[in-house]
Amino acid sequence: MADLIPHADEPPTPESAGAAIPPPAPTPGGFPVVGMIGSGQLARMSVGPAAELGITLSVLSTDAFDSAALVAAHAPVGHHADLERVVEFAQHCDVITFDHEHVPDDVLDAVAELGVPMHPSPAALRYAQDKLAMRERLGELGIPCPQWARAESVSDVVEFGDRIGWPIVAKTPRGGYDGKGVRQIRSAEDARSQISEWFDGGAVLLEERVEFVRELAILVARSPSGQAAAWPVVETVQTDSICTEVLAPAPDLVPGLAAAITEAGLRVAGELEVTGVLAVELFEVVAADGTPAFVVNELAMRPHNSGHWTMDGAVTGQFEQHLRAVLDLPLGSPRPRDRWTVMANILGGEVEELYSSYRHVMARDPEIKVHLYGKSVRPGRKLGHVNVGGTHLASLRERARHAADYIQGVIDE
Repeated sequence: MADLIPHADEPPTPESAGAAIPPPAPTPGGFPVVGMIGSGQLARMSVGPAAELGITLSVLSTDAFDSAALVAAHAPVGHHADLERVVEFAQHCDVITFDHEHVPDDVLDAVAELGVPMHPSPAALRYAQDKLAMRERLGELGIPCPQWARAESVSDVVEFGDRIGWPIVAKTPRGGYDGKGVRQIRSAEDARSQISEWFDGGAVLLEERVEFVRELAILVARSPSGQAAAWPVVETVQTDSICTEVLAPAPDLVPGLAAAITEAGLRVAGELEVTGVLAVELFEVVAADGTPAFVVNELAMRPHNSGHWTMDGAVTGQFEQHLRAVLDLPLGSPRPRDRWTVMANILGGEVEELYSSYRHVMARDPEIKVHLYGKSVRPGRKLGHVNVGGTHLASLRERARHAADYIQGVIDE
């Protein structure tokens, strides 16, 4: 299963055992220090909102050249699985939050023993870390989900496939992302050849292959005091299992379904006692009676790719809202600024020099907002995204796609 685990789960590097962590410079006026474990693009995009809120953001970075470490004023180096280093980092913080869900349980327990608040809490985070636990809990809450089963062996996979019909979907309960740790299984022989080695790491989650109309997402934020806010339901467009486009709000979504999805997102946040931003990824499906319906695919308890549009398209963006929530500040308005906002992800291509195309895109379309993550180019890697808002959806999609493709090097005019 090693090839299925994201970079964030790699073993600690020698750089993790660096010099003692100095305390961050406090913001005058008694403002708190928020510690974020993880230093990817989500942490990077939290730096600006933290400064605007007047708080200090300290980022525990796997490497000094990580996306967030390049821009954060306080970014000590330390691996999220290094218990001593994380505890040392947490001692300088008023609250801890996360850039990813991969912090081990023993590390979370050690931080909890310090008495430093964590948002989301380890109890809530479990349902984003473990897909089997998530499926079980959502079932208890009556939240619509695909048919699923826990498999301990290939024979369990065969039984499930024979019972509900092939093909089925197999997922590693922990560590999967952007399509990794997910495989479509078409037969018993497929199960033996594709995922038999997965059982060396424990149980596997099995799900029916959902025949869906499109993919949707709802983002909500919840504070420790229970205040909650929700952005509009959005449509997410996937290419090769990677989100490449988000349409906000989801076009032609039946109002009743939008309301049901929003209610489900808020209910999940409340029942699981999530604090911070919660992303619920969904499939729109057609119910047996022919009416539009939904089933929940995944949960993420942090800012999320499907919410990047909010940076420019909502009164309060997801990164500011997440910081407000974990500090139990009053939440901001999630109201959209435009009739439509389109987000397009910029993926890595063959061109390593980005600044020239970045300048071209800004000159060609001054209303486009370009957000790059300070990452080296690698084919298929998320390097950034563009946002554009307005009144004509088709035109916005074309403009966003053109900008993203030009920076990637897919087109040259």
